[in-house]
Amino acid sequence: MEVVNPATGERIDTYEEAGDEAVERTLADAHAAFGAWRERPLAEREELIEAAAEVLRDGKREYAELMTREMGKPVAQAESEVEKCAWVCDHYAEHAHAYLEADHHPSPPGTAVKTVHEPLGVVLAVMPWNFPFWQVFRFLAPYLTAGNVGVLKHASNVPGCAEAIEDVLRQAGYPEGVFQSLLAPSDLVDDIVADDRVRAATLTGSGPAGRAVASAAGDQLKKTVLELGGSDPFVVLDDADLADAAETGAWARNLNGGQSCIAAKRFVVHTAVYDDFLDAFVDEVESLAVGDPMDEDTEVGPQARQDLLEALHEQVEASVEAGATVVTGGDPIEREGAYYPPTVLTDVPAGCPADTEELFGPVAAVYEVDGEAAAVERANDTEFGLGASVWTEDRERGERVARRIDAGCVYVNQLTKSDPRVPFGGVKQSGYGRELSEAGMTEFVNRKTVWIE
Repeated sequence: MEVVNPATGERIDTYEEAGDEAVERTLADAHAAFGAWRERPLAEREELIEAAAEVLRDGKREYAELMTREMGKPVAQAESEVEKCAWVCDHYAEHAHAYLEADHHPSPPGTAVKTVHEPLGVVLAVMPWNFPFWQVFRFLAPYLTAGNVGVLKHASNVPGCAEAIEDVLRQAGYPEGVFQSLLAPSDLVDDIVADDRVRAATLTGSGPAGRAVASAAGDQLKKTVLELGGSDPFVVLDDADLADAAETGAWARNLNGGQSCIAAKRFVVHTAVYDDFLDAFVDEVESLAVGDPMDEDTEVGPQARQDLLEALHEQVEASVEAGATVVTGGDPIEREGAYYPPTVLTDVPAGCPADTEELFGPVAAVYEVDGEAAAVERANDTEFGLGASVWTEDRERGERVARRIDAGCVYVNQLTKSDPRVPFGGVKQSGYGRELSEAGMTEFVNRKTVWIE
């Protein structure tokens, strides 16, 4: 398993890939650890996740630079990611007791009926490279604190991040076996899911990967949570603050090199403000600093791998051949590393890749629509339903439009984001289940009814 720095194209490390013996050892250790871990008082599990937050903050720069080397995230954004991981740990350290409190129900005189929340066991997590720390802490903070144990199968280009996360928990004082990284190839995932010791699986990634895990888990009647792709609409209505929308939109599309499921990808703009918004938006996009991700001032770094850059450019080329217009960008940057420029497409025809597929990179598709109803129709004209953003000076109008968009979350006058305090997840081909908040903590528990006469 080779790790290549996407900013330079240089090989920076190699890791041994896990085989059948390593898988067996990992699952055996996880299964053995579960019995004692589930009986550990919740207050102690809360203390441990709080300790993990401290370890993260103490090593913030080290972990940020590791992410930057392995997948190219600008180091300032990587530091923010580490801080967000610490935040989600803080959140569950503070709120797990309330989230897992038993629910009491009306019952006949002399009886007591309640629902308790008990952990399931070993949870397999198949995680992507784009937010290599956040995606992992987003599941481990609630699931482990609820009493489950975790096995992480991370993306093959961020093995150092996987091992670093395992070490964070070790430093925090977690018992051996409660959380383990398994550097296994994707072709072993089905067998891991099928193993009787694995009780549930969560995946963040592509649609094909999600369907494969869901199918394998379904054969064994195991619970899954899937957070898959997105083609999020960014709706600009005729009464929007255009300067704010343009500035935020440029960032929403290009944050993390545009490699985010909840990045704004399709910009749906009312015809009354289309020209003004487009001019301001292009100016903002062109002002973004592209460069060395280790430079504190860099806003857009390289794509995570060369093959991903090539796939993105093929989508752009196919869209242009179908009739789309390149307003800015549109060709790989001629420099060392996997750099693609922030790009804006207009006149995007129906059925082309920019219209129907997820473009996982810094490419925005801009559409002109003639009214609010047309904006909602265009926003919903996708197989995905992860997030959306609506821009208007009228808060009531913003909520009305937000309620009509088919998505797991809609933000009015903000970019779409995940937050430990609120549920996160999608509909349609963007997956199912919820992470974060109380919903995320109780996805993988047994809601057991206890009736006492």
